[in-house]
Formats: sequence, structure tokens, C-alpha cells
Amino acid sequence: MALDVGDKAPSFTLPADGGGTVSLQDFKGKTLVLYFYPKDDTSGCTAEACAFRDALPDFSKVRAEVVGISKDPVKKHDKFKAKYDLNFPLAADEDMKTCKAYGVWVEKSMYGRKYMGIERSTFVIDGKGVIRNVWRKVKVPGHAEAVLEAAAELK
Repeated sequence: MALDVGDKAPSFTLPADGGGTVSLQDFKGKTLVLYFYPKDDTSGCTAEACAFRDALPDFSKVRAEVVGISKDPVKKHDKFKAKYDLNFPLAADEDMKTCKAYGVWVEKSMYGRKYMGIERSTFVIDGKGVIRNVWRKVKVPGHAEAVLEAAAELK
């Protein structure tokens, strides 16, 4: 079941980099940019994370917070975050429950081979936990800017 604009965002609590946790509840009353990405330290995922990192001061101006989620373990997130000086939480969804709840754990195909993986997707969730924007099959160039524009409209 794919989530859409106007749907209630599924609740989650996940382990995050630095030994903490991150949950939807943490962002009550704030705009949350929740982005799902396939894998730490790969070219597309690194470019996307760095774009959000570079735009974070602008997200802060519109009172929006950014959280990245992949199925990589916290230890890998810690290395990825340190390597690229990422300034927002990365959550580990190792059992893929949150990915499945958001409909981003999908069948993918590469060179004719089918496999299950995370579809690069972003959700903007308002302070009441309602999904206000959804991007699926995200192309990284210009994406952080488009998300910022959407988040600014909720300010």
C-alpha cells in the first residue's frame, strides 16, 4: 500500500547514529523531511545526503528537520556521517518495518536481475503527522531544493 498526500504518517522509533533513537513523535509540532535511501557511502546516496547537509541551514530557516533512513546498521551510519560531516540524524531500519510501512521496500530491477530494495523516496510530514508531499524514485540533482521549497510552504 503506497502512502499519499493527506495520509497519516506511520509511527516509528528507530536506532540512530551516535547511539540514540529517532521517532516520529520527536517531531510533533515541527515539519519533518523523512528521506529513505538505499545504502550508505554509495554515489547517489552520498550525493543526496550531502545535498541535504548543504541545505540544512535553509531547512532550519523554515523550521523543518531532516532525517535519513536506510537499512544499514548504526555503526555504518556513524562512519558515513563522520566521513561526510552530515549534520542530521540517520536512522537504521534493519528489519525494514518502517520502510515497508512507508511503502518504499519494493522490487527493483538492475541488468535484468530482480531484487528487493529501498526505493529512494522522500516524505514531508507536517507537525500533526500528516504527509504533505511525497517523492518516489527520486533523482538526486535538484531534489533537496524541491523538498526545501515544499517544506517552506508549510512554514
